[in-house]
Amino acid sequence: MSPTTPRTTARRTAALLATAVLALTACGSGGSAGGAGATGPAAADAGLPTTDVVSDVKKDPAAAELLPADVRARGRLSVATSVGTPPGATYLADGKTLAGQDIDFANAVGKVLGLTIDREVASFEAILPALGSGKYDMGTGNFGVTDERRQTIDFVTYINDGQGFAVRKDSPLKKVRSLRQLCGLTVATGAGTTFEATLEENRHRCEKAGKKPYDVKTYAEQSALWISLQQGRTDVVMSTINGLRYAVKQQPGLRFLNEFKRLDVGFAFKKGTPLAPAVRAAVNRLKKDGTYGRILKKWGTGPSAIETSRISPPELR
Repeated sequence: MSPTTPRTTARRTAALLATAVLALTACGSGGSAGGAGATGPAAADAGLPTTDVVSDVKKDPAAAELLPADVRARGRLSVATSVGTPPGATYLADGKTLAGQDIDFANAVGKVLGLTIDREVASFEAILPALGSGKYDMGTGNFGVTDERRQTIDFVTYINDGQGFAVRKDSPLKKVRSLRQLCGLTVATGAGTTFEATLEENRHRCEKAGKKPYDVKTYAEQSALWISLQQGRTDVVMSTINGLRYAVKQQPGLRFLNEFKRLDVGFAFKKGTPLAPAVRAAVNRLKKDGTYGRILKKWGTGPSAIETSRISPPELR
C-alpha cells in the first residue's frame, strides 16, 4: 500500500464526495423536500443528530393571534428551503429526508403558530426573488441580515452566524483579518451569497495595494465547493461560520481559520409582510419554553444564540 499523503487524501475525499453527489442527483431534479426527486448537496451522513426536539412544541394562542387572517384561516405556511451542508439544512442518508437547524426552527415556529409547513426545496439564489413575487410565504437558508437585503426583504432573526474561512491544513494562511490577505489566491464560495457580494465589493483593494486581485469561484453545490478545495483548484473557502466548523470536522486535511464578520440570520419574507410579528413572537416563545436551546444543543451551535428575535435589525458592524 502506498503511503498516505495530502494529495492522496484529497483524491480519496473528493472521490467519496463525488460518489455521494452522483448517487443523490441520479434521483432526478426538482420535487419537494420529501419527494423522491429531491436533489441537493450530498451530506448523507449517518452521524447527523436525529433527536426529535420539536414534536412536543405546543401552539401559543397569543402568537397565533398575530397571524394575518388569511394565513390563520388556511392553516398552512409555504416555506422555501435552501439545502446545503449541516448544521443548516441537508439530507439524511436516504437522500430524501431533510434535517438541520433551519428545518427544526421552521417546524417549531409552525407548531407555535398552529400552522402546517408546506416545504419546497429551492436554490439559495432563487429564494429571495421568489419571496418578492409571492411564490412562498417564508424562506430559510441561513440568510444573513444585511442592509442591502433589508431594502427588498424583511427578516425575523433566530440565530447569529456570519462569515469565516477554511483552508487545507498545508495552507500558509493563518487568521484572515483583511481581505487583502487573499490577494493572488482563488477563493471558493456559494453562488448568490453575502460572501460572494463581500468578495466582489472588495476585490479592488488588492489593486490599490499593488497586488494581484484574488479570483472568486462560485458554486451552487457545496460538495463541488469542497472538492475544489481538496483538489487544490481553490485555495480558501469563505462561508458560514457554523457550516465551516462542521465541514472541517467531517473532512480530512482541512482546518477552520477564523471568524471574519458576525451577522444576524433570519427567516426571510417579502418586504412589508404582515407575518413578521407572529413569527418573531413564535421564536421568542421557543426561547421561553426551552425549545430554542434544545435545537442549538442538538446541532452544536450554542454560540449562535440570540437574546431576542427582531424584525429586520440593522446589519451588525
